[in-house]
Amino acid sequence: MNLATPISVKNAVGHTVCPHDCPSACALEVDLTAEGRIGRVRGASANTYTAGVVCAKVARYAERLYHPDRLMTPKRRLGGKGEGAWQEVSWDAALDEIAEAFVKAEAAHGSEAIWPYFYAGTMGQVQRDSIERLRHAKRYSGFFGSICTNMAWTGYVMGTGALRGPDPREMAKSDCVVIWGTNPVATQVNVMTHAIRARKERGAKIVVVDIYDSPTMKQADLKVVLKPGTDAALACAIMHVAFRDGYADREYMMKFSDDPLGLEAHLETKTPEWASAITGLGVDEIEALAKLVGTTDRTFFRLGYGFTRQRNGTVAMHAALSIATVLGSWQYEGGGAFHNNGEIFKLDKRELMGTAYMDPDVRMLDQSQIGRVLTGDPVALRHGGPVTALLIQNTNPMNIAPEQRLVRQGFSRPDLFVAVHEQFMTETAEIADIVLPATMFVEHDDLYRAGGQNHILLGPKLVEPPATVRTNLFVIEELAKRLGVSDFPGFGLSERQHIDGMLLPNGLPGYDQLLTEKWIDCQPAFEDAHYLNGFGYPDGKFRFRPDWQDGPSPNKTPKSIGALGPHAELPPFPDQVDVIEVADAEHPFRLATSPARNFLNSTFAETKTSRDKEGRPSVMIHPEDANALSVIDGDVVRIGNRRGELRLHAAVTPGARRGVLIAEGLWPNKAHLDGEGINVLTGADPVAPYGGAAVHDNRVWLVKDEA
Repeated sequence: MNLATPISVKNAVGHTVCPHDCPSACALEVDLTAEGRIGRVRGASANTYTAGVVCAKVARYAERLYHPDRLMTPKRRLGGKGEGAWQEVSWDAALDEIAEAFVKAEAAHGSEAIWPYFYAGTMGQVQRDSIERLRHAKRYSGFFGSICTNMAWTGYVMGTGALRGPDPREMAKSDCVVIWGTNPVATQVNVMTHAIRARKERGAKIVVVDIYDSPTMKQADLKVVLKPGTDAALACAIMHVAFRDGYADREYMMKFSDDPLGLEAHLETKTPEWASAITGLGVDEIEALAKLVGTTDRTFFRLGYGFTRQRNGTVAMHAALSIATVLGSWQYEGGGAFHNNGEIFKLDKRELMGTAYMDPDVRMLDQSQIGRVLTGDPVALRHGGPVTALLIQNTNPMNIAPEQRLVRQGFSRPDLFVAVHEQFMTETAEIADIVLPATMFVEHDDLYRAGGQNHILLGPKLVEPPATVRTNLFVIEELAKRLGVSDFPGFGLSERQHIDGMLLPNGLPGYDQLLTEKWIDCQPAFEDAHYLNGFGYPDGKFRFRPDWQDGPSPNKTPKSIGALGPHAELPPFPDQVDVIEVADAEHPFRLATSPARNFLNSTFAETKTSRDKEGRPSVMIHPEDANALSVIDGDVVRIGNRRGELRLHAAVTPGARRGVLIAEGLWPNKAHLDGEGINVLTGADPVAPYGGAAVHDNRVWLVKDEA
């Protein structure tokens, strides 16, 4: 059973951090019982970004921690893959079997036959990234983590030259907050905390730019619902109006940008009428938005990830970002454009990740293309040998990866060995050979940094894990011993030693001090955050003309791979580039797979409350589209494209645009009518220039299911 073991605590309230894949990394207060269990979870009121607010799914975390279906013991597969027959084994036996399989794979095909595969199921630095130390030590295939951030980060840094921005708390000091391509009511509630404070205290306007009437859209003073993949056209028209009507800050641009005159000339034809034909917005809507931001100095552009998950997403981010430079919004408190603060934290992760013994000649395999990798695609394999063994932590590729039919085909290979370290029997765990039970965040020490805000935060162990459950770090350390690399630098250290190793070399307080202080505010000075001392390029200039072939990115592809996707088609200035999957006669709809309020990727889909609140897998469709297809609300429909097809229920709603379908939430595949989930329809072709998965960029057909 999933029982708690008491841990000695000084207070009835413990302080920690939400570990999940979200830009907020909320500081948490957790009620602790005398029996060593957690109770209520709430946002820490003393943290100036979290500000006492946390999303509902994390507030009920006890439901997840004490879930009766939580994995409790190591298991070995019996019978065929995915048949569901398991034998409990000891930790030593399970780890011995994993190590033996890795040794055999290396002997047969070389060290690159093993692929440590992980992601952001925990954002804790130690528990997430220690797997990289084992990879480097053993020269296993590299992991190119492309699926989430590459388009957004690349587009932003191509403009600014750095991954930082205005203090996100400054939203509360804005007169206009533009929430572009994100749904924070569902996915990042703290954004709304500060935006709504600006409205209450300053009368600020909240603008929401998105592709459907999302929960965040319902909070907007100005709603901008455009066609998917057309954000750059809207951005260009806004900048056209700024130059046309005198809102553009030419003096600022001459000092802080590379080619404002070239940009102005380029935008002469990018009129609201031009953008209206592309975006589906009315000319009056575009003019109203352009006037609002153009006449409001303190406009804060909060740029999300969602609108970049298109095949032109990198260009879209750069175009939206450029508006703040044309207007000179960066000069004002409560103004500018913010996406992520990843650059400001300065953690020393060399020992944690084993970078001293990293071999740049070891191939890097694309996370998003796991289906192609496992089915032998030579390009995905970098023209090397097969992957025959996987160690998976913190991710669920059998549910979340694109091209799910290829993914399933690859995982079903009889010659592929898979070890999964997990908290629940996910669909990836179900097809594994060995499954290991993992701790949850209140059961181990870790350190967190918050890309969507400005703090480094300590997440100390608050309760004891079940006796048979182990941390990610434990698994890496034990495998290192069995694989003969435990004497390499960085191995043999505890979580607390790794935390000190990341902090102390840069003069930051270590574990013991953070246990009292809880977090470190790393926000740069106003002049640096707003680039008033110059942007991140050597000449200090914002780039309206980015180098799409070889410009900067926080997660740039290695030189051995180079630029990806149709990079030669990317425009010299901000512009609409039609490399998206455009609807056609055979596929008249565009499908986006947007996040759900009660799930976080595939996490929380195992808890009853989240499932009950979300209902069932469904696809939103506009009433006029539904009527044309004789579909009524609740009907079973079939949607598909060249990658596959699946059935789910129709949710007829005027909140969807004509011609656009929205499938909210990563439901487990098995929750769908035919056992296949929405990522059957998403593609893994890389987004230009440095990769990423265009999971919101899919053309599909839809018919009423007559079966």
